[in-house]
Amino acid sequence: MVEARRAPGFARNPGYRIDLETSPRRVRVVFADTAIADTTRALLMREQNHLPVYYFPIADVRMDRLVPTAHKTHCPYKGEASYWTIEAGGRRAENAVWGYVEPYVESAAIAGTVAFYWNRVDHWYEEDEEIFVHPRDPYKRVDVVESRRPVEVILGGTTVARTARARFLFETGLPTRYYIPEADVRMDVFVPSATVTACPYKGRARYWSAAIGGRTWEDIAWSYPDPIAECPRIKGLISFYNENVEAIRVDGRPVERPRTKWSKD
Repeated sequence: MVEARRAPGFARNPGYRIDLETSPRRVRVVFADTAIADTTRALLMREQNHLPVYYFPIADVRMDRLVPTAHKTHCPYKGEASYWTIEAGGRRAENAVWGYVEPYVESAAIAGTVAFYWNRVDHWYEEDEEIFVHPRDPYKRVDVVESRRPVEVILGGTTVARTARARFLFETGLPTRYYIPEADVRMDVFVPSATVTACPYKGRARYWSAAIGGRTWEDIAWSYPDPIAECPRIKGLISFYNENVEAIRVDGRPVERPRTKWSKD
C-alpha cells in the first residue's frame, strides 16, 4: 500500500493555515454564455495570504468543455496542480482551470475538484446574484454607520471635503473609510476618470481625479453609484484614499495615515 504523501510546506511551516468548508450557496461559473460549473456543493478554501477560492466537484463541471494541457504547477501545501483550457462558444480560455488530482494528505478534501481563475471566465454567480473579484469570505465584516463627528479631507493645502454627516465604513483588515455626501465635497476640483473597479462586498466603483494648484492626483476618490444589496448605505457617497490625501481629520484631529497596497508614496 502506497503511503499517503504529506505536505513538505506544513513540515517547514506548521502554523500555515488552509481552511476548507462546504459552502451553502449555489455557485455558477459562466463562459461564452455556457454554465461551465454549477453546484450546491462548492468547497470554499481560505488560505493564508491568499484570496478565497471556490473548488467545484468534477461531477458539477462541464468537463466536456475542458481540454487537459501540459501545464503544471506545484504547491508545497497542496501538491501538483494539473490544468485545463476551456473551449466553448468558439472561444478558448487557456489554462483557466486547475485541480489537484493527487493532493497531499492535508488537502485530501480537494481531490476530485477543480477551481477557476476568476478573470479568465465571464461571470460568477452566488445563487442568482453576480459576484465580483473573488468569493465573499463569510468571516469578513463590512459595517457602515452614520456619524455626526466632523470630518475634513485636505488635499494640496485645500479642504476638499467637510461634513458632519459622513458614514464610516469599517471593513475587516482595512483602514476606516469615510463616505461623504457629494454636496459636502468640492466637486469643482474633481474630474471623473475612466477607472472602474469592483469589490465583492460593495460592488462596482467609479473614480475621480483632483487638480489643485497645477498638480493632479489620479483616482484619489471613488463612489459606488449602485452598490450591492448588502451595502446600500454608501450609495452615491464619496470616499478618499486615506493613504494618499494630505490629511483626513476627524473631530479636528488627523487620523493615522495607513500603509496599504494603494499607497503611492
